[in-house]
Amino acid sequence: MASKRLVIIGGDAAGMSAAAQAQRTAGAGALDIVVFERTGQTSYAACGLPYLVGGFVAAAERLVARTPAQHRANGIDVRTRHEVVAIDTHAARVTVRALDTGVQTSEPYDALLIATGASGIRPPWPGIDAVGVLQLRTLDDAAAVQARLAAGARRAVVVGAGYIGLEVAEGLLERGLQVTVLERQSAPMGAVLDADMVDDVAAAIRAAGVDLRLGAEVTGFVTRDGQVAAVRTAAGPVDADLVVIGLGVRPNVELARAAGIGIDASGGIRVDDRMRTDTPNVWAAGDCVASRHRVTGSSAVIALGTHANKQGRVAGTNLGGGDAAFGGVLGTAITRFKDLEIACTGLTERAAAAAGRTAFGVITEASSRAHYYPGARPMKIKLVVERGTGRLLGGQIVGHAESGKRIDVLATALWNGMTVGDLAGMDLAYAPPFSPVWDPVLLAAGRAAALV
Repeated sequence: MASKRLVIIGGDAAGMSAAAQAQRTAGAGALDIVVFERTGQTSYAACGLPYLVGGFVAAAERLVARTPAQHRANGIDVRTRHEVVAIDTHAARVTVRALDTGVQTSEPYDALLIATGASGIRPPWPGIDAVGVLQLRTLDDAAAVQARLAAGARRAVVVGAGYIGLEVAEGLLERGLQVTVLERQSAPMGAVLDADMVDDVAAAIRAAGVDLRLGAEVTGFVTRDGQVAAVRTAAGPVDADLVVIGLGVRPNVELARAAGIGIDASGGIRVDDRMRTDTPNVWAAGDCVASRHRVTGSSAVIALGTHANKQGRVAGTNLGGGDAAFGGVLGTAITRFKDLEIACTGLTERAAAAAGRTAFGVITEASSRAHYYPGARPMKIKLVVERGTGRLLGGQIVGHAESGKRIDVLATALWNGMTVGDLAGMDLAYAPPFSPVWDPVLLAAGRAAALV
């Protein structure tokens, strides 16, 4: 009996996780797996790129989990520098262009997985195509940033003060550059933190020597001989010989949309919990899909490597003949700027109101260790709670070392639909080097429970 042909579009987190899992599940020889990847790399940790640029990671190779050659050695036909330009769901074929030759071919599939990921947002600002105006989404992007540094860049502007913006700013500061961060909103991390949790973040950025400009509206770029020389803003130009744009991402759904595959109102490809689209024999996973938010029940596009790898594994299991389901998302995330840790999960107060929930927020200030133990540092925890039921809806943490990963306790409570009363009674570990006798999570939950 002939092998079933599985074609995968995209060879990074979701695509290659699915390929490997489908192969394991189906067994040797049951699947003929072909992966088309338009770049030259596969299976690398994009989340590590800011730390590569900053010199915290010694070499790009350290971010690569498996090279194309290693995947091929494992029996997966990976074709790099090949871009899928069309999907014909009626004929069950994809049109593929070899980027190095321009030659197009038509490839059949029995099952198709779309793992096209997401692309960084690039507004149509005049001068945005100038040399030195970059993003940081791929290994090639990181190489371009490093090339600017090697060429003597000294003044960097980061556009956007979200996760990527802060991580890039920290890295460039570490490399000795003069760094300015331009943020259109009135606060850094404003998309994931409520306004009453951002002051410490802004203070930490400025204390490190970064020129943080809030409410800054970028209008374009000043160029000289095709190279960036400054960023234009409504308040005047900001000199720069390196600009990194970090304004978030949009799912790459154009290929699916053109093929008639359903796109959700949130902007991602519509899938069920098995990662099946609404089109027979077509699946999707990763940053290009819409996922079910476990708190609101509605769909959302949340581009995180954790989700992409899990969704790829679920899709691969099902494509290989097994049975797996993706449980949904909370948007749990963590980052740092210098020694300040920033983490969130679930809904902010703002998002809860937008979702129609009657909620309140409680901020608790606590210590990361017993107050008398050396190294104890302050932290803030904010809980967002549904009024009346006491159900936890979200959490935010801003604090110094050993604070941020406590977000995982809140994420676990959210995942299981717990109330703050339930959370306040949990049996968490205690010893003075790790926590006060009342862990900050328990303290925050107890305070919130008293207000329900």
